[in-house]
Amino acid sequence: MKTSIFYYTLIGAALLFNTALFAQRAEEPDFRYDTGAKINEMQLTQGGTMVVATNDGLVGIKPGSNQLLFNFTEYGRVKPEELTFVKNAPYVIVSQGGFANLTAKKSVIDYMSGKVLFNTESNGWKLAYTCDVKMPQNKLVVIGQRRAKEKYATAVAVYDLNTGAEDYRFNLGDPGKVSMGGGMQPSGSVLLLKDYLIVPTTKGLIAKKAQTGETLWENDMKNISWMVADDSEKEIYAFESVNQGKNTRIHKVGVNGGELWKDDHKVKGQVVNFEILPNGIAVVSNQSDGGSKSVFARSNESNIAFLSATNGEDLWEKAPKTKGYVQHFYVMEDGILFGIYEGGINKISFDGKTLFKKPLKTGENILTMAHTPQGLIYITSEDANIVNLSNGEQVWKKPLKYKRATAVSSTFDKKNNRYLISADETLYAVDASSGDVSTLAESKFDGKEDPSHVEIRDDGILLTSDQNMQLLDWNGEPKWHEYYRAPGKSAMGAILAGVTAVAAATTAMAAANSSVQNRLAGYDQRADREADLAGGMAVASGASIAEMLKRFKATAATQNDQFILTKLDDGVGLVKVNKDSGAKGKEIILKDKKPEYVVDEIAGLLYYKADNNSIFAYDLNK
Repeated sequence: MKTSIFYYTLIGAALLFNTALFAQRAEEPDFRYDTGAKINEMQLTQGGTMVVATNDGLVGIKPGSNQLLFNFTEYGRVKPEELTFVKNAPYVIVSQGGFANLTAKKSVIDYMSGKVLFNTESNGWKLAYTCDVKMPQNKLVVIGQRRAKEKYATAVAVYDLNTGAEDYRFNLGDPGKVSMGGGMQPSGSVLLLKDYLIVPTTKGLIAKKAQTGETLWENDMKNISWMVADDSEKEIYAFESVNQGKNTRIHKVGVNGGELWKDDHKVKGQVVNFEILPNGIAVVSNQSDGGSKSVFARSNESNIAFLSATNGEDLWEKAPKTKGYVQHFYVMEDGILFGIYEGGINKISFDGKTLFKKPLKTGENILTMAHTPQGLIYITSEDANIVNLSNGEQVWKKPLKYKRATAVSSTFDKKNNRYLISADETLYAVDASSGDVSTLAESKFDGKEDPSHVEIRDDGILLTSDQNMQLLDWNGEPKWHEYYRAPGKSAMGAILAGVTAVAAATTAMAAANSSVQNRLAGYDQRADREADLAGGMAVASGASIAEMLKRFKATAATQNDQFILTKLDDGVGLVKVNKDSGAKGKEIILKDKKPEYVVDEIAGLLYYKADNNSIFAYDLNK
């Protein structure tokens, strides 16, 4: 019986699974978890722990037993907006209460071990203004107000996230004064260096020696939001938001607190990417009119600048026009390569010369920019090509063009030395040597679906979507096609689709000095993706971090199968379909027509909300 797929993708989770020959029912899970309260949301973390928000608090689940990893109930019900999952680190920050944008209560939980490492109440804080995890140091920096017995002093503390122990703490200003910290309030994120830290305040920067809190220097650089230091920690760049956040001023600070530039450098918009290079400072800022339709409103676009490290002056006489938001930004040996979401790719040398003969026109939404032996491959929602990275000339005789597709996917077929691109119900093949484009197959799927993924298997080419799986031979002829009718889209699926669309259109990246995020990776190279994901974690220490890194490097346990939500003979459930044969294997019958579930592709586990208070977990490797 042909039915339908419901396919999820969820930050490292998907519906791809291993083979088995028997049916399991929702009443027969491998693990059962009673959360003790109504379940409101499930979140699969980067480390593999399932974090569940309930009416009583926060629950952590790691299969292996039927016991909860942790059950954090100190704050009662935790709303989604009160949770911050720290990227590439095993921590979730819970923030609750407060007034005037100040948070009364904060806790930091290691979701790999289940330990609560920090809590404002038990650590002696009345209010926590900021609570920042610093990687790769693996430290927590807190600025806040202490309790009455310490005269409500504004203090700064550093905690070791391996143990939760306090490394050191010192007062920011004189306790007992009416104004916080003697008139000083924190204005941004602390910069944690080897031997000291710099605290940005509303009155200026203050450098404090680690352990002792001795003031090393102060300056009057007010309202700094964040800072970045070079590798030597001798040059520090400080970013000040001005004009109600519409623009940014960049300052350069020396080891003694003095300004190294005669004048700060002002950029339009908010800085979203910043990298310190041997020959200058690369800056990307985004400006927005805030939705205004006035003819005097500022345009919505990114600005790219390359500043002198010596004096902060712009080294480019004429900055490149973007006419949109920078979606891709890469630092190359000979200059800066960037791609615009609205369409277009260009490359500028460090001395401001255009390296491409003319800006390369592309379709909107550049999904892929990557290295290949033939040059730079780009794939958008409307076209694809490979271009010479030195001059921007096309390598393929003409771009591969297709209608603006709702789903575009690609892969490299090593056996036949060709790129395969699926778009607009067509599978295109592009010869890697000649650039010749041909139509390999028409891929009209059932259920009004387009293929959303293309994959090379041992015996052919696999195309998949939410409801369909099809294996083609190397000539594009169908070997088998399976379609399973969906019982209906769940609310969870609709939310995920919306998040994905927003993410694709977003251009702002976390601003930091990151040579990893600004490195152009090789096409279809898993090692590059793993390196990007791990980032600075590899040099951090701690058992939870080591466990998380293992997961980053693991091969998906369910790489040979896809699980599909459909209506089975005994009700709605998941059916496992083998990617090579199309054969149906294990079935898991779920109770409701629109089940809420999350799949961990790497570990091979299905989490299913069985009722208001219970989660069942199924081992999909059996």
